[in-house]
Amino acid sequence: MSAVDLAVDVGAVRLPNPVVAASGAFGYGTEFQGLVDLGAIGAISVKGLSLHAYDGKPAPRLVETPAGMLNAIGLQNIGVDAFLHERLPVLRAAGARVVANFWGDDADEFAVCAERLDGQPGIVALELNAASPNRPEWGTILATDPAALAAIVRAVRARVRLPLWVKLSPNVGDITLVGRAAESEGADALSAINTLRGMAVDAATRRPLLASVTGGLSGPAIKPVALAMVHALARAVRIPIVGLGGIRTGEDVAEFLVAGASAVQVGTAIFYDPSAPERIARELAIWCRRHGVTAASELTGTLVR
Repeated sequence: MSAVDLAVDVGAVRLPNPVVAASGAFGYGTEFQGLVDLGAIGAISVKGLSLHAYDGKPAPRLVETPAGMLNAIGLQNIGVDAFLHERLPVLRAAGARVVANFWGDDADEFAVCAERLDGQPGIVALELNAASPNRPEWGTILATDPAALAAIVRAVRARVRLPLWVKLSPNVGDITLVGRAAESEGADALSAINTLRGMAVDAATRRPLLASVTGGLSGPAIKPVALAMVHALARAVRIPIVGLGGIRTGEDVAEFLVAGASAVQVGTAIFYDPSAPERIARELAIWCRRHGVTAASELTGTLVR
C-alpha cells in the first residue's frame, strides 16, 4: 500500500502531519533540540507568552494523579520579547512551525502581546489562551464567559493578520456557547480542550498537594471529556477544531479526527516521552494503512451516528 498522506489543513495553516506539541508541555521547543527533530513535528505550540516575564506559582506545582496529572505552573514564561530574540531564531533554524500561545490580563494586553508576535518569521499561527484554570488574578477563567472571551478575541483580531486559534476551557456548562462567541469575533480555529480544574489532597497531613490548592487536570483521564467537546464544537461552528486531551497513541489521534478535529495537540504524554509527537504521528500512519485510509484528512468529521 502506498504511503499515507498525513498532511492536514487547519484553515490556512498547512501542517505536514496533524500532531502538534501542546503549549506548556514542550517548553519553547528549544529544550528538546538534539533529542527530537523539531522540524518533523506538525507544529510546536510554545509555552504561553505574556508581555513581561512571569515567575508563575510556588512549588509544589505538579502532582501525578490516576490516569493524569495536575499542574499549577501558573503560566510562567520568559516574556514575548525574550522569546522573539532568544528562542524563535533557534526554532526557525531547526525548521519548526511555531504556534505562538499567548495571554494577558485584559483585552488590551492580549492584543498588544499578539501584535508583537504577528508576522514574525516561523510563526504560522497565534493561539489565544484565556482558558487557564491557574490564573486566579483573572477572577475567573476568562474563556468560560462568552462575552468576556468575545471582547478579547475582538481586540486581538483587530491587530493581527496571522491565523488566530482560540483555546477553550472545559470548565463550562456548554462549550459551544464560548466556541461560537470566539468564532463570531474572528477566530480562525478553536483548540479544545484546556485542563479541567481539580485538586489532590494528602489525607495524613490534611493539606493540598499543590501549593495553589487547585490546578489543571490533564492526561488520559480527560480524553472522553475532550472527545465529547470536540464533537459538540464541530457540529456548532464552521471553523476548524484542534483537539487535545489525553492523546497518547496514533489511534487516539484517529478518534479525535473522526469526532471532528482537523488536527490535535499532545501534552501530558511528552512528560514521560519527549518524542511523543513524532511517535504518535508514525503510529497514526500505521493505523491509517491498517484501516485503508490514504490521507489523515479523510478522517475528519466522519463519525457515524
